[in-house]
Amino acid sequence: MKALVRTDFNFPGQTAVYHGKVRDVYSIGKDYLAMVATDRISAFDVILPEGIPFKGQVLNQIASKFLDATSDIIPNWKLEAVDPMVTIGLRCEPFKVEMVIRGYLTGHAWREYKAGKRTLCGVALPEGMVENQKFPEPIITPTTKADEGHDEDISKEDIIAKGIVSKEDYEELEKYTRALYQRGTEMAAKMGLILVDTKYEFGKKDGKIILMDEIHTPDSSRYFYAEGYEERQAAGERQKQLSKEFVREWLMANGFQGQDGQKVPEMTPEVVNGITERYIELYEHVTGEKFVRAEDEDVLGRIEKNINAFLAK
Repeated sequence: MKALVRTDFNFPGQTAVYHGKVRDVYSIGKDYLAMVATDRISAFDVILPEGIPFKGQVLNQIASKFLDATSDIIPNWKLEAVDPMVTIGLRCEPFKVEMVIRGYLTGHAWREYKAGKRTLCGVALPEGMVENQKFPEPIITPTTKADEGHDEDISKEDIIAKGIVSKEDYEELEKYTRALYQRGTEMAAKMGLILVDTKYEFGKKDGKIILMDEIHTPDSSRYFYAEGYEERQAAGERQKQLSKEFVREWLMANGFQGQDGQKVPEMTPEVVNGITERYIELYEHVTGEKFVRAEDEDVLGRIEKNINAFLAK
C-alpha cells in the first residue's frame, strides 16, 4: 500500500484549500470543511520525507470515535466521517492557541524540567519530580498556534493580556479542556491505558465555542500502558508508551531534532513499516477494535467520490 502524502482536489463550491503538516483541509462554501488525514508524518514541526501507510486512516477513525464520545461535554465540528481518511464538518473561527493538558511530567515538559526550569507556561512545577511522574493535578500548558514553524509556549496571563483570547473565553476553554481530559482518562483506563497528555483545539461558530480538529489520537496525545506503570517508576525504568514519541526518539537517536543544519535520517522501508505497525497497534489498544485496513488501488479516487457524494446531499 502506497502512502497518500498529497491531495489536490477541486470540489463543487470549494473556496480554499490548506495543506497542513498532516491534514489537507478543503473549505466548501462558507460553512463546511472537508478534512483529509493524509499519511504525512511530522516531528519537531518538520514534515518527514516518507509517508506512513494507513496513518491517516488511524488518525481519522480515532478522532471520529472520540469526537462522538465527548459530544455531550462540548459540541464539536464533525458532521460525518465520509471516508476512512476524511471527516466533513463545520467551519469555525479558530482560537489562536492550542490547549495542552498534562497529567504526567514527560516529553517537552520533562525536557524543560530537566534543564532546570520550574515554571512552564506560567504554571509552577513541584520540586523533586522524576520523569513520567504523575502531577498532583493535571496542568494546562497552552501554546500559540503557528501557521508555520514552531508553536511557542505561552502563559494564560499572556494570552489574555495580548488579547489572543478573551478572559471569559479562555476560562471556558480551560473548563472544557479539563472535562475532555477527564473523559479521555476514563476511557483510556477501561483499555488498560493512561492518557498522559494531550492537546485540544477550539473555535467559534455562531458565537458558540466548538471543539475542532482531532482528539485523543497518537499525533495529539501520549498514552502509557497502565499495567506495570508503578513498578517501572519505582525501578527508574522507561515507561511503555503508545504515542508518536517513539518516532521522535528514533529521530533523536539518529541526530535529528529539527534544528538548522540537521538532516532527517534515512527512512528505510523497514522503518516506515515499523511506524505503520505501531500506529495500528495504538489504534487497536485505544479503541478496543480491530483495525481494518482500507486497502484501495485508487485512494484518491475513493476519497473524491465519497466527498462528492456527501456534497451532493
